[in-house]
Parts: sequence; structure tokens; C-alpha cells
Amino acid sequence: MIDLLPGYKIGQAQDARVKTGVTIILPDNPAIASVDVRGGGPGTREISALQDGGLIEQVHALMLSGGSVYGLAAADGATAWLGGKGIGYAPGPAPIPVSPIVPSAILFDNANGGDKDWGQTPPFRDLAIAACEAAEASANEGSVGAGYGATAGLYPGGLGIATERVENISVQAVIAANPVGSPFMPGTNCPWAWVYERDGEFGSRRPPEGYRWSDPQDTKLAFLKAAGQSTVIGAIMTDAALTQKQLKRLAIMAQDGIAMAVQPAHTPLDGDTLFALSLGDKSCERPIDLAALGAAAARAVARALTRGVLLAL
Repeated sequence: MIDLLPGYKIGQAQDARVKTGVTIILPDNPAIASVDVRGGGPGTREISALQDGGLIEQVHALMLSGGSVYGLAAADGATAWLGGKGIGYAPGPAPIPVSPIVPSAILFDNANGGDKDWGQTPPFRDLAIAACEAAEASANEGSVGAGYGATAGLYPGGLGIATERVENISVQAVIAANPVGSPFMPGTNCPWAWVYERDGEFGSRRPPEGYRWSDPQDTKLAFLKAAGQSTVIGAIMTDAALTQKQLKRLAIMAQDGIAMAVQPAHTPLDGDTLFALSLGDKSCERPIDLAALGAAAARAVARALTRGVLLAL
């Protein structure tokens, strides 16, 4: 299991019969948040609330889910669970209920062979409540949570976590990898992101000597001409004290990590959505400091995406 940054918990649940799952990120306190969307086919909830000039700057949880549009119901379960504990935005005194803010993003895993004949009772609300109940300060990777039914190109996808540091500031990426593109260099088992590997986490795979690029044959594009969508969804968590505007830039820069780990990336068929969360008091005021942190966030995304795939193989 991977330890999370202080102040954050993750809960995960999956359904083996349906071949899908959910991952929830629960900050110990409301976290300042922003979001960036780069894919052409996103599925999201509550992201408009995080735009500049709105009332909301903080969130009480983030939900990542399989199930495509059906997976958006996972946020309903998380909202009910948080509300039952009195956690949420308080618009007024009792008996007015609190309003938990739970932005969410979904990935398409509905064509992976699982039993999707759920009628009017998709499993995602119940999975979300189970994930909330299971939340802790460390998390598993691979075929778990929102990455349980994922595929990456023509390979199994998964959920990965990776951390980078810039001086005394940490940034941690949680990525559910389900991209159209392939995470491997064409004709090899070497990840595109091999250059960012830490401590042999990718098995120290390297490009073959004299390697030259060739047209990839292991993306989902041929399959997707018939049906379906894909996506990479996730979150960047940091212990820096960032404003919502700074977090927006962090999320934008972190999206580069997808292109560093997958080709092609940000296609019309992907729904690439990354959230950014801030809990902590470490200073990151200068633009040059934010630039360095954003570059680290991109590396963390590339590594987390690749870890999720490799640990699911």
C-alpha cells in the first residue's frame, strides 16, 4: 500500500461481477480545489462549481468512478454518507441540511465484459458508500477502485499513485488509467514514461537499443470506431498552501503527465479530467515555485498512470 500525504484519505470499492469500481478521496478538512478537463468526451459532476468567480472554493470529497454516465451516481452515495455525518457546506442553521460538495469524474468501462445488466439499480451509489466506510490514510494500486475495470490501450488499466517533491513541498497524483492510447512504446514492453521511473517501480524497462518509433498497433482506436469511450481521471494532492487560481494552473500543468505516459492523449474519445487539491501551509507564492511544482505534478501523473497499468498486468 502507498501512504498518502497527511490530511488525505482514500476509500475504494469494486464489484467483480460488474467489473467496475469507485475511488473516493476524502480530505480531513475541506480542501481548496480546482479542475482541468482536456479530453473531448468527459463525464463530470459539480466541476462548474469550481470555476473562478463562484461561491465554492473548497470540496469535502472527490469521487472517481467507472460506469460511464451511470457512475455519476457514485457521488450521490458519497454525498449522502457525508451529509449523514454533518460534513458539508452549511447554508443555514438546522434543520437546513448541510450540502457536501463532491465533484466527480467517470471513465468508460462498460464494454469490458462485466455484467452491466443492472436495470434501474446500478451499483455505484452503494459502492461509493462502501468506499467511504473503507477510507484510510494509505491505498492499494492496480486493479482496484475506479481502475478495477479499466483498460489502457489494449492492456489492463488500473489505479496508480505517485509522489514528487520540490524542496519541502510534496505533490501526489492519484490516477485511474483508462486511456484510448497505449502506455507502451510501439512494439515494446517499455513504458513511454520510463525516463521518470523512481526506484525501479516500472521494472527498469528500457527501450531496445537503436529503437525507432513505429505506428502503434495497441491503442483502442480500432475498437472504438465501433463503440465506446475512454479516459484518464484523477487528482493531484499537495501540502502547499495554494489558492484556487494556483490550483487551476497546477491541474493544467499536471495534464501534461498524461501525454508523457500515453500516446495518443487528450483525444476526442478520452475524457481526461484532473482535479487539484490543497491542504497544508507550505508557502508556494512565487510563480517560479508554482512552475516547478506543476512540472513535478506532471511527472507524478505520468508515473501514477504507468504504475496503475503495470500493477494491473
